[in-house]
Amino acid sequence: MTDTEVEFRTVIEPFRIHSVEPLRMTTPAHRRAKAAEAAYNLFQIHADDVLIDLLTDSGTGAMSRDQWAAIQHGDESYAGSPSYFVFKDAVQELFPYAHVIPTHQGRAAERILFQVLGGPGKVVPSNTHFDTTRANIEYTGAEAVDLVIDEGHDPASLHPFKGNMDVARLEALLAERGGEIPAVMMTITNNSGGGQPVSLANLRAVSQVCRAAGKPLILDACRFAENAWFVKMREPGQSERAIPDIIREMAGYADGMTMSAKKDPMGNIGGWLAVNDDALAQECRNLLILTEGFPTYGGLAGRDLEALAQGLREVVSEDYLRYRIRSTAYLADALVRLGIPCLMPAGGHAVYIDAKALLPHIPPLHFPGQALAVALYEVGGVRSCEIGSVMFGRHPDGSQQPAAMELVRLAIPRRTYTQSHIDYVIEVAERVKAGAADLPGYRIVDEPPALRHFTATFAPIA
Repeated sequence: MTDTEVEFRTVIEPFRIHSVEPLRMTTPAHRRAKAAEAAYNLFQIHADDVLIDLLTDSGTGAMSRDQWAAIQHGDESYAGSPSYFVFKDAVQELFPYAHVIPTHQGRAAERILFQVLGGPGKVVPSNTHFDTTRANIEYTGAEAVDLVIDEGHDPASLHPFKGNMDVARLEALLAERGGEIPAVMMTITNNSGGGQPVSLANLRAVSQVCRAAGKPLILDACRFAENAWFVKMREPGQSERAIPDIIREMAGYADGMTMSAKKDPMGNIGGWLAVNDDALAQECRNLLILTEGFPTYGGLAGRDLEALAQGLREVVSEDYLRYRIRSTAYLADALVRLGIPCLMPAGGHAVYIDAKALLPHIPPLHFPGQALAVALYEVGGVRSCEIGSVMFGRHPDGSQQPAAMELVRLAIPRRTYTQSHIDYVIEVAERVKAGAADLPGYRIVDEPPALRHFTATFAPIA
């Protein structure tokens, strides 16, 4: 025997289960009826009718024993709550920005930021904007531009950092339209691009371009810890570094951040906006008071702030991150072995099935991702999310254009499902693949002007 660490085949959860909740078992006939009642929009299906819920990893994870204990420390003072300062210290330990402004969730931070920075004629580049970020930018009349590297549009590419921004395209955009650009965004990990990470080298290069142009760089940092783990595992020279040190370096290349604390900070609710610029912070706080709350609670209870502070301590655990990334890869590798095309390499928080490749008989504007997502639910009660032409195919001028990729996201809630649940998902996907050629496309019956995937109604195309 040696002290050399052996990596076993079994992905073991680095925790014991302390409390459980029942799952409601349903039949295919029941699920088909529920899908039809919901007009084939999985966001509209009652959670009790879902067996394995992979719709999102946002706010759906399990909080730890120590987070629940931290809730008991919550101080609900309207102004100057001690819980705010516990939260602020935990944020600044990893993200040492001068101003930390709590919000009830990430999209509130985005709304406040772009209400200040956006407006008609403005342009906000990113590697890839996620849906609410894009919607909040466009709602102000500004334009959201994606500048991810070419490999980020290729599901089969094995580039280790497919979330990277194309620096040359950013430089060209700044040269052409620099006067219209109030800030540059970087999403880590790149959710709409398959949960793909951004390298330190790329973040450093983008930062240098931004600073030379006098433009602030803002992180959409929802999955910062997962991104740091990929940096540690994949980027030369990073393997011996501690995760918090990598996170602080990432933060140091930017001038601020938005955060949905429902992701890596392990919360069921919450978010924040953090910036260094004093004047920008003051404008944002003024807007915060209008719609969120006083700056020391920002739409959150003191107990939520305490739970998030504890979550920030737990998420940088290497045992946790190793389990998190390996368990996601376990699902992706199993699907690929079955001949189900996935965006590879696997991302951190989710597995993305390439619906365009799996369902080549369904054209993009008949929404192959939606067809696959509905089938996964009807066959096995697995709820997922379309990331394709439903989510990104409608443009502000009302035109319909296919998205860059037609994906179905299987987002894995943190510390919620065991390996047997994931094995079940694999079996469901295998059964759906067997009947893939018979799946119909879908048409949109009714849709709102923005973020249509949440509330649009659908009908199958005969």
